[in-house]
Amino acid sequence: MKLTDKTAIITGASRGIGEAIARNFAQAGANLVLNARHEFPETLIKELEDYGHGVVTVLGSVDDPTTGDQLVAAALDQFGSVDVLVNNAGITDDMLAMRMKPASFAKVVQVNLVGTFYVTQPAFKKMLKARAGVIINLASVVGLPGNIGQANYAASKAGIIGLTKTLAREGAMRGVRVNAIAPGMIATDMTAALSQSSQDQILAEIPLKRFGQPEEIAHTARFLVENAYITGQTVTVAGGLG
Repeated sequence: MKLTDKTAIITGASRGIGEAIARNFAQAGANLVLNARHEFPETLIKELEDYGHGVVTVLGSVDDPTTGDQLVAAALDQFGSVDVLVNNAGITDDMLAMRMKPASFAKVVQVNLVGTFYVTQPAFKKMLKARAGVIINLASVVGLPGNIGQANYAASKAGIIGLTKTLAREGAMRGVRVNAIAPGMIATDMTAALSQSSQDQILAEIPLKRFGQPEEIAHTARFLVENAYITGQTVTVAGGLG
């Protein structure tokens, strides 16, 4: 699927990986319906609009079931279709499993996994009816081997991989493709907040010896939109990790 004049919903789109995907898709000619919990920077919206296509924002948390309905309604009202969905919104709350509070485990799973389902379901229904559409879920390399101190996050991302495979099977018969991207350590606000010693320790484990860039995840997302013979897959973009 080429993105020209298509409509893409992107969650968690105000910064980092989501912002990079929004920019990449705008450059390719897509109309955008963008979601975040807080107001978008005016400079970002203007930049995206300057590519010549529509940009609509819908504020809200993905773990609110109404947010997905609002995103789909905005896409249909403003642009007439829901062609692509990128589930990027997510949170972390790290702690060793033996010390992790049940509420912390539940919250991360609720936002990352349940929130992905909440947004996906209304979009998936429209895509199935149209017999066309692409869904891309942001998982994580951590969802494959696990990671110390991230029981909640790893579980949520492993769940996203399972959800992706199931939706791909359900959607294939009606022309809807569903894939996941499993990023490694990407240079975002989250990684910048780590201490230098923590960053050095992580870098030592990455075969390519650098953090990835949000734009590299965006390129992968666009590839998965455009390649019509890929579904049910998890593409690891992690510099050799995983």
